[in-house]
Amino acid sequence: MCGLNLGLIVIMIGLVVETEIGESMRFELDSGKTKCIAEDIKANAMTVGKYSIVNPSEGQPFPDSHKLVVRVSSPKGNNYHLGDQVDSSTFAFTAAESGDYTTCFWANKHKPPVKMTIEFDWKSGVAAEDWSKVAKKGQVETMEIELKKLYDTVSAIHEEMFYLRERDEEMQELNKETNSKNSKMATLKFLFAASLLVCGWLADMASKVIF
Repeated sequence: MCGLNLGLIVIMIGLVVETEIGESMRFELDSGKTKCIAEDIKANAMTVGKYSIVNPSEGQPFPDSHKLVVRVSSPKGNNYHLGDQVDSSTFAFTAAESGDYTTCFWANKHKPPVKMTIEFDWKSGVAAEDWSKVAKKGQVETMEIELKKLYDTVSAIHEEMFYLRERDEEMQELNKETNSKNSKMATLKFLFAASLLVCGWLADMASKVIF
């Protein structure tokens, strides 16, 4: 039983680490084009991100064609970051609501068209903690830091379980409402069809009486 529980804990930690780390990627973007990336973040979770254009000529200034407009917005459309005509920047905030937060990259139009390579790192939850500020020499021991990390990870597991349960309950409620609407629609269709049949029958009877 102990081995089973330990295995379950390891799996849960792995799931949380996977979901909390978020996005770390490199992608290409053509001039005049847009690319958006979404991240599901829980309310009150810390999230940090950094992005930069890879310089096509290392050691040289960035060409004018290599500029971006970058916006980070919440599920309700509130802006948390806006980078205007930048080649690199960072953002950090605490999510006010749960849901999909979106980072959109707009590349300036340019003739002839150019292709930019962008590096983007986006972390949330435990992975967003800046442990380098915590682990100052002579302030705390390595073991204490590891225990703090473990405690935060377990707390994240607990929060993730409640979050997933809430999302599941929301989906179940939505399914109930959808099924109820479908049932009402089917009933209305049946009544409409029945009324057409009755009207047709009455019209037929009326024509027989008249003629």
